[in-house]
Amino acid sequence: MPSGSLFRSAERTHDAVHTLVTDALAAAETRGPSRVETVLIDLWGVGLAGARTPEVAALVASRRREPGRWTTLGGGATGSAEAVALLDAVASCCLELDEGNKYAAGHPAAHVVPAAVAAARLADEPVPGTTFLTAVVAGYEVATRFGHALDRDPRWHTHGHWGATGAAMAAAVVWGLSVDRAAAAVDASTSLVSIAPWEVVLQGQFGRNLWMGNAVRAGLDAARLAEAGLVDNVGIASATLGGVVGTLHADRLAVEPGVLSIDRGYAKRHASCSYTHAAVDVIQHLRRTGGLSADDVTDVRVRIHGLAEPLFGRTPTNRLQAMFSLPVVVAAALVADEIGVDTLDPDGATFARATSVVDRVHVEVADHLTALLPDRRAVEVELTVRSGEVVAAGAPNPVGDSDHFPLDRDAVVAKIVGLVGASDARRVVGVVGGLAGAADVVEVLQGLP
Repeated sequence: MPSGSLFRSAERTHDAVHTLVTDALAAAETRGPSRVETVLIDLWGVGLAGARTPEVAALVASRRREPGRWTTLGGGATGSAEAVALLDAVASCCLELDEGNKYAAGHPAAHVVPAAVAAARLADEPVPGTTFLTAVVAGYEVATRFGHALDRDPRWHTHGHWGATGAAMAAAVVWGLSVDRAAAAVDASTSLVSIAPWEVVLQGQFGRNLWMGNAVRAGLDAARLAEAGLVDNVGIASATLGGVVGTLHADRLAVEPGVLSIDRGYAKRHASCSYTHAAVDVIQHLRRTGGLSADDVTDVRVRIHGLAEPLFGRTPTNRLQAMFSLPVVVAAALVADEIGVDTLDPDGATFARATSVVDRVHVEVADHLTALLPDRRAVEVELTVRSGEVVAAGAPNPVGDSDHFPLDRDAVVAKIVGLVGASDARRVVGVVGGLAGAADVVEVLQGLP
């Protein structure tokens, strides 16, 4: 690309980032009723469940003793605000149950909320709950707009890069940075992001979960750089996200008037990649309405959008791999009534049953479904039963999407109760309920289990 074109691209991105930061902050400050409280209940509840997994326990046990007064969700470790934020971000995403946003094609809240918490803990003065909530909503908006504006190279997973922009925005709001300095933080965060190849996920390497924590730290560091006056908004995102991760369309960064991205997210019911969820929903429906067991089904055909193509592997050896294997998740939906925390554990009985029938599952990309993205993450499923009859159904989105049977606050609370128990779920709900009126959000956050 000629140097003049690079300059114009950077200039367009500079302008778009400044406008995005301005508009996201204004929208967050005047948000009115929104899903922010429900998103926080979901994320902290899921994070608590993640902190109890053997994988996160092993990660915590491997860490050397580190000074610091703060405690992770679940109390498994203590350390600095940044170290705890990284571990909480890891725990929030390791079970594939954290909320997401189809327009971002990823998980804004898990990138943003731990950064907002860490920023509050690092602040020089007490941070009011209203400021904290504004930071979360504004950070979510910025992250989602960047995710939407980015056409990723297909080799890249969704964690650890565009989400750092939302972490930077959240920290900037908590620390009271000006719009110009916040824009500098957002832009600079894109120079600190993780390399996130899909192959790491597909091989089941746990380092994938640290990408989330790395993005949180990148956002915090970028906000520090901006506050210190060491970086400016120069449109560097056009050369980082836009030059390395994929193609960045600056025009897509614009906030949609009257729409908060946090209100357009989805809540997850199944402990697997969201690209598998619509297929699971359809299979559960067909089994329920037809009274079908796995023994009744001789063949499964799944047609799905192109985003799911990396998930076509069918020989996972650990939980992370299994959560990203569409054939195995579909097979699990044939043999089990839910895709829960332990369903895809390779040491469990359900996993063994699923892998025994996975050869019946056939998956393919359908161009007409890919064309519906991002508004619809659709799927079509056909089951052939022993009589030779074929039963079929489709879904435009997974259940829990804002456009398809969204989970309201009560449903999300019920989900968290199922994951961590009623007592700890009540504590999470109580903390979230106390944020808006808090004079010092850090004191309220101490109530998290």
